[in-house]
Amino acid sequence: MPGPRPALPAPSPLTIRKTLLLACLLVGLLPSMLLALLAFDRVSGVLRNEIEQGLQAQAEAVGADLTKLMYERLQNAATWRRIEVMQDLQVGDVDKRLSGFLERLAAGYGGLYRELAAVDRQGRVVAASRPAGIGEKAAGAAALRHWQAVTLAGTPVSLALPQTVPGDDGASLVLRTPIPSAFGGGDLGELQLRMDWSQVDRRLDEAANAGPGGRLVALLDNRGRMVAGSRRLLELLPRLTEDLAAHAAPAADGGAAAQARPPLPGALGEPMLVGVGRAHGYAGFDGFGWQLLVLVPLQEALAPVRSTALVFAVLLGGVALLTIAVAFGVSRAIARPIVALTEASRNYRRARALPQPAAAPSGEVAELGSAFVEMVRDIEQSQQQLARATALAAVGEMSAVIAHEVRTPLGVMLSSAQILQREPQLSSEGRELAGFIESETARLSRLISAMLEGARPRDPAIAPTDMNALVHHASALLAAQAARQGVTIQTHGSGRETLHPCDEEQMTQVLLNLLLNGLQILEHGGRIVVSLREEPQQLVIDIADDGPGIAPEARARIFEAFFFQREGGIGLGLAVVQKVVTAHGGRIEAGESELGGALFRILLPREGPAAAAAEGST
Repeated sequence: MPGPRPALPAPSPLTIRKTLLLACLLVGLLPSMLLALLAFDRVSGVLRNEIEQGLQAQAEAVGADLTKLMYERLQNAATWRRIEVMQDLQVGDVDKRLSGFLERLAAGYGGLYRELAAVDRQGRVVAASRPAGIGEKAAGAAALRHWQAVTLAGTPVSLALPQTVPGDDGASLVLRTPIPSAFGGGDLGELQLRMDWSQVDRRLDEAANAGPGGRLVALLDNRGRMVAGSRRLLELLPRLTEDLAAHAAPAADGGAAAQARPPLPGALGEPMLVGVGRAHGYAGFDGFGWQLLVLVPLQEALAPVRSTALVFAVLLGGVALLTIAVAFGVSRAIARPIVALTEASRNYRRARALPQPAAAPSGEVAELGSAFVEMVRDIEQSQQQLARATALAAVGEMSAVIAHEVRTPLGVMLSSAQILQREPQLSSEGRELAGFIESETARLSRLISAMLEGARPRDPAIAPTDMNALVHHASALLAAQAARQGVTIQTHGSGRETLHPCDEEQMTQVLLNLLLNGLQILEHGGRIVVSLREEPQQLVIDIADDGPGIAPEARARIFEAFFFQREGGIGLGLAVVQKVVTAHGGRIEAGESELGGALFRILLPREGPAAAAAEGST
């Protein structure tokens, strides 16, 4: 049989610190992430739009530059065909004046024109800038592959498709325009301008190199054929290819850039961003209907967007780290006093030790900690009072039995001992033993009286009492005993009558108990000082001595019934003292005196027990 399934681990409790940390992270980090993503989306959209607009603007600028270039060539053809020297074509340029003129024109344009030639009606080159070509048969329309026909200022100009002529470095473009006869009778022939078309390729190559690396620039005619391109593009695609025609479609709706995957080999076949610009007219010329394409690999085109994304990622990471640090700090600051309070309560439950919890600077948590400590201390005081009351109640229950069962035999024993001492025939040893019986019986009688007084103290009879005189009277009652022990009792009163509402007999007993407590502890040469002083709200009586004092750990229990440190004590004297003082509405404290010994301080309210009771009820 399969064994029992292993118990699943208990889930980790969600502590207040974890809850606060999670809440801080959600409140601080989530909005930051959303705002960062929204900002990046907006910024990336703006950057992409600017990149697309930049590609379009570059395409438009290059197209306008080429239109101007071609306009100047057309204007050259329209102007030169009407020059007077062109009429030499009628006589076959016998004096070579036309050829010289064409040669000077070609040289003046610094290689822009590879050849200028005047062709008669039979298609024979009559005059040319290149002497070697004179007399040869000029290339016909079929060989030149007619491309486009335009009219500039009434002058018709025909353009042949760019093609490479053997012996030339790059492609050439031939412009043909008729030479009209000044004497009527139609045209004398035509003027052919063989233009260096590679300069157009070079301008496109310069445009490609002007932007970030990887750009390709193409010139498409009105049929979508690539008639010129940047060097890198011409290495990838043949001239006059129509493969890029599909990417010129955005020009129909304003020339916006679009993402495309052009038919290019290798890595260049990856998606590209294509900017399309139309080569518009110039100076009244309607243009050729050409289009410019600027192709940039999408990865390179969107490099600024990726850089922006990296910046946003770094900023978001910084915000996240800062948020986490702040969240840890806030959750720790809030949870620390609560955790300390929890630990304090656990320690109290285990060891009944109540250390002061780490208090919060302010606020509800600090109030909660203080209230908890006060509540536990009140409970401890209540338990101590209950223990005292229970002990005293037990004494009270026993006192009746003790008084009846013990006091009578003790009286008989005391009387018998006294009679025996008066017998003349009693030996000295017998008299000593009878004295022992008498003294011990008297001590037992006093012990029983003390137990009865501690068990059933009567209610105080309150009356105005001169506390100054009462202090001196109590000291005087024990002056003889103190002198026998070699102990000095000093009193420091107020120097005048100090009336206070109290029970004179009970307060005298309180002072006598405290003084006797000191006399029983002090050795020869000891000193007790009783002082009385008046304060605005209370009357203070201090009984101080220079004895061994009270240990700090015993001060909290010194007033408990049956707690004693002196050998032979029963622990009821100070319990009775506290009960009497409490009945008068005051309190008594134990501490260390300036003399180095014990200090008992009695604090009695000025208005007496009734005022203290009324104040406590409010």
